[in-house]
Amino acid sequence: MKTPELLAPAGTLRNLRYALAYGADAVYAGMPRYSLRVRNNDFSTLERLAEGIALTHAQGKRFFLTSNLLPHNAKLKTFLTDLEPVLELGPDALIMADPGLIMLVRERWPELPVHLSVQANTMNHAAVRFWERLGIRRIILSRELSLDEVEEIRNQCPEVELEVFVHGALCIAYSGRCLLSGYFNHRDANQGSCTNACRWSYQVHEARPDESGDLQPATRISLLEEAERPGELMPVEEDEHGTYIMNSRDLRAVEHVERLVRIGVDSLKIEGRTKSHYYVARTTQVYRRAIDDALAGRPFDPRLLGSLDNLANRGYTDGFFQRHHHQAYQNYLASRSESVRQRFVGELSGYDADSGLAQVEVKNKFATGDELELILPGGNRRFRLQTLLDRQGRPLAEAPGGGHQVCIPLPPGDYAMGLLARTLP
Repeated sequence: MKTPELLAPAGTLRNLRYALAYGADAVYAGMPRYSLRVRNNDFSTLERLAEGIALTHAQGKRFFLTSNLLPHNAKLKTFLTDLEPVLELGPDALIMADPGLIMLVRERWPELPVHLSVQANTMNHAAVRFWERLGIRRIILSRELSLDEVEEIRNQCPEVELEVFVHGALCIAYSGRCLLSGYFNHRDANQGSCTNACRWSYQVHEARPDESGDLQPATRISLLEEAERPGELMPVEEDEHGTYIMNSRDLRAVEHVERLVRIGVDSLKIEGRTKSHYYVARTTQVYRRAIDDALAGRPFDPRLLGSLDNLANRGYTDGFFQRHHHQAYQNYLASRSESVRQRFVGELSGYDADSGLAQVEVKNKFATGDELELILPGGNRRFRLQTLLDRQGRPLAEAPGGGHQVCIPLPPGDYAMGLLARTLP
């Protein structure tokens, strides 16, 4: 079996460092004006991009630049001029979706590798061959495909690189095609400014048709009200199949990594450029373990499911990879450890070998007597915290919360990029 690339998100330089430390083979980031992350993007200047690319290449890893929006005419005028100094920094490939932008790049820089974004919604092997003939190096397949469909595409298109998403947020529409944000806020999803309207808080109000016959029910009609828009009531119909509200669960497909490795997928991708460095570290570590286990022929460890449960999520789904789950599969998912719930509580910022004390930047409360998990690029371990000190060496009963600095005793070792999680009762 070929070894697939593990591709992790790098919304910030800090996240980039954690992704590389915890096992990513490549990272992806983008300039705000031409990618789908206008907000919360750390790579807004050439200097930041240069630093990120240099850090990545220094570790022998690859840096992919996202330029995957679907532009209106105004952005065409500046695209090539803005892109030229970025390409001089040496990104390993561009991730693109718009045929027009792809054409412009291929004409100007014919040797530059281009990866086709998931925004292009590539669903079948004929579409893959079409893009391959245009010189596209890698196809990021649509999230709406099953494992069997991915395998058929691999068999029909053995030469082109294939990439699939295995973890992160799912769009309520075909990837990037949702109009909710543009409708509510005039901020279009495929221009990089999605407000995630599908994830807002809504209330449901009963509705009755008026004398004119408006709002005729299928079976039952309710009116939907978003928390920040009181009085703006939108009809929601319910039929015999249920009520259709918008928010999707998050994708988690770690249990399918072994099948994807056997299929011969070239890259497994984690979504989350706006997430925290803790999220990036833990997801990268879990999927690194799943890939390594699959390559070594080891059976899948269900505890990896539990590790991902401890991250903030909207509930998990394996998306469209397996259309109909049988009962044995449901039992398999339930066999993971559901008793271990954790919260991110600290980040190791230094270690004094003489005193045997690690300095911790506190993120959430923890106390003596708590069970903690020390999360490190080289492996994790759990322990019961017996001693907690302030920076002056005075005993503490509790680390009071974010913004404080404390010390905990640890045996000699390399604690760079270390994180702490507390096991919740």
